[in-house]
Amino acid sequence: MDEVRPTSGAQAHGLVPLFPPGLQAIYGECRRLYPEQANPLQVTAIVKYWLGGPDPLDYISMYRNAGCPAQDVQEHWHYVSFGLSDLYGDNRVHEFTGADGPSGFGFELTFRLKREVGETAPPTWPAELMQGLARYVFQSENTFCSGDHVSWHSPLDNSESRIQHMLLTEDPQMQPIQTPFGCVSFLQIVGVCTEELQAAQQWNGQGILELMRGVRVAGGPWLITDMRRGETIFDIDPHLQERVDQGIETEGSNLSGVSAKCVWDDLSRPPEDEEDSRSICIGSQPRRLSDKDTEQIRETLRKGLEFNSKAALPPINSQRQNHERPQSRKDSLESESSAAIVPHELVRTRQLESVHLKFNQESGTLLPLCLRGRLLHGRHFTYKSINGDTAITFVSTGVEGAFATEEHPYAAHGPWLQVYSHRQTLEFLHSAFIFNILLTEEFVEQMLGDLQELNTREETKLPKEYSWPEKKLKISVLPDAVFDNPLQ
Repeated sequence: MDEVRPTSGAQAHGLVPLFPPGLQAIYGECRRLYPEQANPLQVTAIVKYWLGGPDPLDYISMYRNAGCPAQDVQEHWHYVSFGLSDLYGDNRVHEFTGADGPSGFGFELTFRLKREVGETAPPTWPAELMQGLARYVFQSENTFCSGDHVSWHSPLDNSESRIQHMLLTEDPQMQPIQTPFGCVSFLQIVGVCTEELQAAQQWNGQGILELMRGVRVAGGPWLITDMRRGETIFDIDPHLQERVDQGIETEGSNLSGVSAKCVWDDLSRPPEDEEDSRSICIGSQPRRLSDKDTEQIRETLRKGLEFNSKAALPPINSQRQNHERPQSRKDSLESESSAAIVPHELVRTRQLESVHLKFNQESGTLLPLCLRGRLLHGRHFTYKSINGDTAITFVSTGVEGAFATEEHPYAAHGPWLQVYSHRQTLEFLHSAFIFNILLTEEFVEQMLGDLQELNTREETKLPKEYSWPEKKLKISVLPDAVFDNPLQ
């Protein structure tokens, strides 16, 4: 539970002798921007996270920003979080690792909300939104980066607004700071419509953010969220869609994977043989990889952007499951359930004759993006199952480190699946289970034509089945209930 209160003058100005240095450093950056607002309203966690409370952010300060008439920036409320970085330096929340690296998770969240006419106090709902994102970060130990997107699937303020998702970018005013416990940057939440989120997925978040900066009502230079905005940037300026399409055509998509409701079946095995079924993932024989590809795959599986219900995040519990401080940040793809099960050398690889891929509707609608925005540009795309340690990775022919070949286009390594196409390098990551599917460029073009209806924004009547008998490949797009109740 949170409460709203003004900060004390002594606290705001850092005059308390034992004032936490990390907290003081963030206040210092806020005072640089708002010297006349020494006592801003704050939403504060009544029971701190490190005392067993549910909210990871100790405070969210709320400032009134006059905007910048010279840049046509409108007046708004500016929210700043305290708690994703290390405020105390005594290991009560974050492990202190020195001043040279990131402080805590290395960032704090900010949010800019348009001030409505006659509004004298900032709305407090953004504080709960920020707490929700912070819970995800603390639970998953995954961090956010500029350009990331969050599929929230609900109005951010629980109204009827079209603003139902988020992009993240650098705050335009707050500068990165150096604290005694490490460096801290400030990532700003930007509310977006569904169509803008989809464009960010198909192209890239930074590109959409840049387009929004040029549209005043959609955010303007400082990307101020207006919850009453009823039009997308493409409604306001139809030419912007052409810029997105051109970007996809020339650059492809920066989205390298999602967490999803997905599963695969080996159709070449009897149904009762479940030893290696239902599992999907990335991996390869132990060949050398480029550092860029390795990091892309690692980030894909580490971030877990979800396409299933409330948010593009793994489920967030309102109560902290373990009040003890985590031993370390996750810096690998190991999971709690599979990290130490079987050494890579003991997991056998097998070729499959025929496979059946199954996706829920939201995951299925990303198949054209996977094919057009990734594979045709020589990149990979990973679907990581939210129901377990499985994943499907589509890759390109010519991939170094893939164990599927044109002669054997489907291969499984444990319960992870790799889907194979053209021109990419992959690696086996820890003890993940892998399945490979190889798609030639000609077959990718054919699939794009057959899956064209998935590109529409209209709801597709489910189930939908697509089959390529000559390739021994079947894809089904199924209702969520199939994945929620797999035994039905």
